[in-house]
Amino acid sequence: MNKTPNIPTIDEDKININRAQIEHRATWMGLIFDELNKAGIDAEPILRRAIHRCGNMHGENFKAMCEDPSDAASFAEAFFNEVGMKTFEMDNKAASKTETGVDFHYCPLLNAWRKLGFDDERCDLLCDIAMEGDRGIAETMGLELDLKQTIAGGSDICKLLFHKKEGR
Repeated sequence: MNKTPNIPTIDEDKININRAQIEHRATWMGLIFDELNKAGIDAEPILRRAIHRCGNMHGENFKAMCEDPSDAASFAEAFFNEVGMKTFEMDNKAASKTETGVDFHYCPLLNAWRKLGFDDERCDLLCDIAMEGDRGIAETMGLELDLKQTIAGGSDICKLLFHKKEGR
């Protein structure tokens, strides 16, 4: 059993509502994955493609909100909004023209998967699949996403780094 607690410290109505909505969608994702696998269908590549496409769509929205879409600091201003920051209890790291990082201290998706009784290995896999959305956002922004560590993987934080692709 993963010993990482994943306990939120921010308790605000608006944030708790947002977390509940994210948990609900993560529950759907987890159950769809589980049912497809039970039916003998390899759910992972299907979910990865669908979630990545969704990330690409969200990336277009973030790109439109950026003063300079080629600047990772401009992306950070658009991407790291107050509700999202509080929902995932993020610490936004310094952003530059070429990169921006963030640490998550809480994950409502992981909370949902644990409520479903999924083991650590399944939670870690679902986490990586869900990160396809962020990878899609990064791709649309001309960035790459390095997922350095995750709560689902046993770390006390999720550490993400968005950075310019090599040669750009």
